[in-house]
Amino acid sequence: MMQQVELVGRVRAYDPSADGDALTRAYDFSMAAHGSQTRASGEPYFSHPLEVAGILTNYHLDTASIITALLHDTIEDTDATIEEITELFGGEVAQLVEGVTKLTQLELQSDRAKQAENFRKLLLAMSRDIRVLLVKLADRLHNMRTLEHVGSEERRLRIARETMDIYAPLAERIGMHDIKDELEDRAFRELNGEARVSISRRLGFLRAEGENVVENVVTELRGVFSNAGIEPDIAGREKSPYSIWRKMQRQQTSIEQLSDIIAFRVILSTVPECYAALGVVHSRYRVVPGRFKDYISTPKPNGYRSLHTSVLGVADQRIEIQIRTREMHDVAERGVAAHWIYKDVGSGPGSSSVQEESRQYRWLQELLEILENASAPEDFLAHTRLEMFSDQVFCFSPRGDVYSLPRGATPIDFAYAVHTEIGDRTVGAKINGRNLPLRTALQNGDQVEILTSTNQTPSPDWEKLVMTGKARARIRRVLREAQMRQYVDLGRGIVEKAFGRFGESLVDINLDSALREFHAGSHEDLFAMVGQGVYTGSDVVRAIFPGRVETDSEQKSGSFFSLRRRRERQPEGEHAVPISGLTPGIAVHMAKCCYPLPGDRIVGIMTTGKGATVHTIDCLTLEAFSESPERWIDVAWDRNQDGIGAQISRLNITLMNEPGSLAEMAETIASARGNISNLKFTNRTADFFDMVVDIEVEDARHLNNIVTSLRGRRAVSTVERSLS
Repeated sequence: MMQQVELVGRVRAYDPSADGDALTRAYDFSMAAHGSQTRASGEPYFSHPLEVAGILTNYHLDTASIITALLHDTIEDTDATIEEITELFGGEVAQLVEGVTKLTQLELQSDRAKQAENFRKLLLAMSRDIRVLLVKLADRLHNMRTLEHVGSEERRLRIARETMDIYAPLAERIGMHDIKDELEDRAFRELNGEARVSISRRLGFLRAEGENVVENVVTELRGVFSNAGIEPDIAGREKSPYSIWRKMQRQQTSIEQLSDIIAFRVILSTVPECYAALGVVHSRYRVVPGRFKDYISTPKPNGYRSLHTSVLGVADQRIEIQIRTREMHDVAERGVAAHWIYKDVGSGPGSSSVQEESRQYRWLQELLEILENASAPEDFLAHTRLEMFSDQVFCFSPRGDVYSLPRGATPIDFAYAVHTEIGDRTVGAKINGRNLPLRTALQNGDQVEILTSTNQTPSPDWEKLVMTGKARARIRRVLREAQMRQYVDLGRGIVEKAFGRFGESLVDINLDSALREFHAGSHEDLFAMVGQGVYTGSDVVRAIFPGRVETDSEQKSGSFFSLRRRRERQPEGEHAVPISGLTPGIAVHMAKCCYPLPGDRIVGIMTTGKGATVHTIDCLTLEAFSESPERWIDVAWDRNQDGIGAQISRLNITLMNEPGSLAEMAETIASARGNISNLKFTNRTADFFDMVVDIEVEDARHLNNIVTSLRGRRAVSTVERSLS
């Protein structure tokens, strides 16, 4: 276990002005507070905050952050109080410790709403001081390093999912790629260990096959640059198993077909040297079309800057090359921690510089706007995941301002990225000077001009056109408020008529007793509940004049059985299909040609006497309906439903014709929680045999996991989803 002298030495190695006395007192205070407490591994509990502090020293964080790491569990797990922390270490440290502590208190809950609330608190805390997130990431990293000591499998899986869904994307958003890669890898090991082992074995095999490839590429590149008078540092770095797995899923390809399993970094001193090196590479080798990205002139939202290009012919390989300066490389490796605190060491690590740095992250402000517009914690969590998990395109305003958006974003997303009011008033868009539909997907480098009108309001159709969580949350909020206004107006009219039947006027009535009985916060809330059908106008009259309400059966039915109760009592069909966009009562069938799954993009085809048949958007059968546009209907999976249970999907698989191949395929499908419901051989040769396999899966994502697992198997030659 690291001694206090070593800890102080580590901090002073990069910050000679660090308060060694405060670090020593924090070390002693935390050790004494945790006393004889032990972790699940049997180690002294104090080893955990000490390891968290050690992780942060690797990123050269300030004294207050290191002290916070040492103390971050004392309020939650010991008798220490926030008042003691304030008295001994000052208000800055106390505020940081309190911010991290509040997150830990909710982290122990497994309920989804609690997880969303935890994320909300994390966002608010880090918007005030980004160091809360840095300490929390280091805390989560050490917990993931010791995850195998957690006895409950359910808890290990919950922690791993939360790490993959929230903490790894946040680490990427602030550019801390080392932490992001390790968090993803350790979570991947817990969530899908077999896939990780499969990818690792395949990497090992490829590494052994081309053991001199990296050395040969580096040697060849050095020679090319030397001939041009450039002397860079060059190194190759292998992608993590999870990054490869995710890319295989996204591109529906095998590991051998990926061109950037190893990325070569070319490190130089200045920006002009970077562009000169790029010119040398492009003049010497053939460029892979569409693979060049300039993140120097257009940095990523997390501050990442570099030139990316893929070329053919380096040591007879197709490789990715990243060109950057040493400062850019430092930011690429350590993110916000590389530059946020010591820009002015002489002034000390005050919180004002931290807050100034926090303001540089536009995405953080956008997450705060999502928080403001979301109607429930779960909605907030879903919308923010949209923000964090998307590949990006960079688009420009007419003034030259750059906005990063997820791939597939439309002008509506762009409008909301510029300003919420502009988004609300959008009526059209010019893309590169041309008037184009609002559904147009934006491409890298597009210049977008938004056309607005003061009379415009968001349309319900917009929700289907947007990709960003910010836009979706705002659209839903505006539509929700508009709907609520309609409910209020309708409810007020119903209540007025109800009072009129008894010779009373609503303006003369005190509704306070009705507010208390129906737990309404205001008159508008009460009217909205009446407008929604939760209560009737007669219910309100009864609450104020109990003896004057009619008692016939129809009134009783309206009074005692509200719409909410009738919905609760209404049984759902055994085979209810969660499809939205259809007129109620229309029969729905899943196409047997493409087997659509929840998560697929889908379209409906109407057939007289049969109803709607749902196909995937790329189903080959749809070509037969190209001349009948009137039969096409816009449908989508209903997010408000829990799903439709196990669904059948069909795969076309080619296996090697050798003993054990079929067993290996079946074992892989079973390990991925799939169930083979039917199997048919379609062709057989001396080397291969083809088959059609029907598999029960939960949704499209589940199927993709199975397909990717199969592609990692040596016995599987090809595997494709059947679309006809």
